[in-house]
Amino acid sequence: MTVTSPRRVLLVSIPRSASNLLMKIVDIHNQPNVLTNDEAGYFFFPAFIPAVQGGYLDKPLDQWTDVEKQAVKESFDGCVGRLEEFSTRAKEENKIMFTKEHAYWFINPAALHEMVTGTEDPELFEAFRLRVSETYGSQSFSPANKTVLPDEYLRSWQLAFIIRHPALAWPSMYRAMAKISDIGGMGEKEIRSVWSTNMTLRWTRMVYDWGVEQGSTPAILDADDVTHNPAAVVRFCELTGLDKDVLKFQWSEEGSKESGPSVGNEDAESMDMRLKINSIMRSTVDSSSGIIKDKTPTKIDVAVEMENWKAEFGDEVAKLMEKAVLESMPDYEYLKARRIIG
Repeated sequence: MTVTSPRRVLLVSIPRSASNLLMKIVDIHNQPNVLTNDEAGYFFFPAFIPAVQGGYLDKPLDQWTDVEKQAVKESFDGCVGRLEEFSTRAKEENKIMFTKEHAYWFINPAALHEMVTGTEDPELFEAFRLRVSETYGSQSFSPANKTVLPDEYLRSWQLAFIIRHPALAWPSMYRAMAKISDIGGMGEKEIRSVWSTNMTLRWTRMVYDWGVEQGSTPAILDADDVTHNPAAVVRFCELTGLDKDVLKFQWSEEGSKESGPSVGNEDAESMDMRLKINSIMRSTVDSSSGIIKDKTPTKIDVAVEMENWKAEFGDEVAKLMEKAVLESMPDYEYLKARRIIG
């Protein structure tokens, strides 16, 4: 697999996948030939808000009004618009445009409806599909494309992925949600929504399989390799056009702290809460001076972890955690088998 002068790189992530650590190691904001925003991505965060607030779960999508559907579609449009503004700047500066986005954030909401009901609704998929700039050609959606973005637009990006063992990612995500709940940033309904939509690798695999179907072989990094295998990170840079010479595996704890995903015209209260949430999500990497290897153990026994979850979260949450982990394992093993290892 070789890459020559990639112009746009889309790193598809999952929550708690060590993507912030990866950005620290590749020193993304000091990459000489790269342009990204302050958060190194998350342009699609605003479109995820309806899911966080329970909208996709409180009422089945096939019961939504046209006005409700259009509001979500317009949110996606705004996300793409902001992303395109940065892409235009990158092209003008002859730099690689880089962004990382959680897979679910740009998946078509109708895919969740399909997951819940077991029935594909073509009209629902069409309701949320975007029509981007004509400069990308025709606007088609192949059957494997479950995102809101046309094939032609997705093909204009070099896809890359970062994954993590579900038995590490999902408990870490739950801990973060609990902390966010403690500061008033997320209630029980929101936790349920995030759990249902994000504690899975199905969306990641959907996007990966679409990429393969299109004839590409996207680079996949596992969090375990980010922590324990520097050669994999070097190879990731080579494949995506990042400068491997600026890699750093140690840094100052006083380094800059990213502000977190911007959602547009925020009031002071919303911005304050966003900054608090971002501080929680980035707490490990922001308080570190280098890679903390015990955050990603080399051997994981789900049965042993289950006992740890019972002690930490209680039996009810532990059972839900086990279910989410076991359901995610086939997709994780599939993706892990295709990862780069240096």
